[in-house]
Amino acid sequence: MISDRYKSYKRIYADNAATTKMGKSAIDAMLPYMDGIYGNPSSLHSEGQKAAEALVNARERIAACLGCTAREITFTSGGSEADNQAIVSAARLGERKGKKHIISTAFEHHAVLHTLEKLKNQGFEITLLDVHENGLVSAAEVEQAIRPDTCLVTVMYANNEIGTVQPVSEIGAVCRERGVIFHTDAVQAVGHLCIDVQKQNIDMLSLSAHKFHGPKGIGVLCARKGILLSNLIEGGAQERGKRAGTENIPAIMGMAAALEEACANMDENAQRLTSLRDKLIDGLSQIPHSVLNGDAQKRLPGNVSFCFEGIEGESLLLLLDDKGVCASSGSACTSGSLDPSHVLLAIGRVHDIAHGSLRLSLSAENTDEEIEYIIKSVKEVVEYLRGISPIWRDLVSGKKEFIIK
Repeated sequence: MISDRYKSYKRIYADNAATTKMGKSAIDAMLPYMDGIYGNPSSLHSEGQKAAEALVNARERIAACLGCTAREITFTSGGSEADNQAIVSAARLGERKGKKHIISTAFEHHAVLHTLEKLKNQGFEITLLDVHENGLVSAAEVEQAIRPDTCLVTVMYANNEIGTVQPVSEIGAVCRERGVIFHTDAVQAVGHLCIDVQKQNIDMLSLSAHKFHGPKGIGVLCARKGILLSNLIEGGAQERGKRAGTENIPAIMGMAAALEEACANMDENAQRLTSLRDKLIDGLSQIPHSVLNGDAQKRLPGNVSFCFEGIEGESLLLLLDDKGVCASSGSACTSGSLDPSHVLLAIGRVHDIAHGSLRLSLSAENTDEEIEYIIKSVKEVVEYLRGISPIWRDLVSGKKEFIIK
């Protein structure tokens, strides 16, 4: 039974970096493959071959959106699996050539960082580049870190917490020149930023459908022709023998439809979201002793991340929820952790400040009126929490010095 707290009333959803509402085009694309066309695409009978034809169709459509060929697309359960397979595959290819050095950054998604930690325990050397306060790394820093034994550079396209967009094309060009495989976790970027893996020198790319109004539990690893993928799942010959398991045709069709729609409306959505984002940033910046996390311009169109001194992020989220605002303090994948965000620590936020973080991630469905309400609600909640905080009293009284000026 749903408690009163969750009953339907006007609510504002501003947690699209965690997941998006599935779009009607995705739902409509999935329905025929849940009922009428339900065969196994590996079966030779007519029902199976209809499903196989759909699989080919979806692969070609998704490839067209990414600037790659259909044979370079491998369907996965989502971004985390794609990240794992990309990194492990590059590591094994490097290992065969005596190359066991991998470069990444300190603020990657844990799907990347935990995989790198596992490889470190297997004898690989991992270099995690420092991230500047603006949430960016440079191609020059990547180039300086590359060694003769470097087998992989993996740098996320756009950060899942603070939304900063990295110079992927430039990093890819450096890697291509030095003969190093370049992988990017583009889970937050695909469907929101224009991507062409060939033009941007991307060797491997990971994406997840539920970040652009597609279904959960389905994603893609795009791997350039010639890169031999290592299997994470054994058992069958699906996905050219590189990912066993019967393909989830309904979800794949929903993903293809959602991605096509996102790409078709990308310019219009980006323009609208950037306007809403900047309005939200301007409003929250008026709160004393607050700071925007990440570069103000080189960020996703719909991402806003702030830290507020003297408060605790979990209380902020719960009180905003009571006001009908759905937000987060960082990655949904680590929402159960009491530790401060590794992303915020990586850009130089101290523990006390990192604990007072708020991430608001918008979609094209958000309105100007909702942005105004969010600004008003955050101001009220921050003021309330500071009013009952002994830490805030010490800061105001001068017993402690403000960190955010």
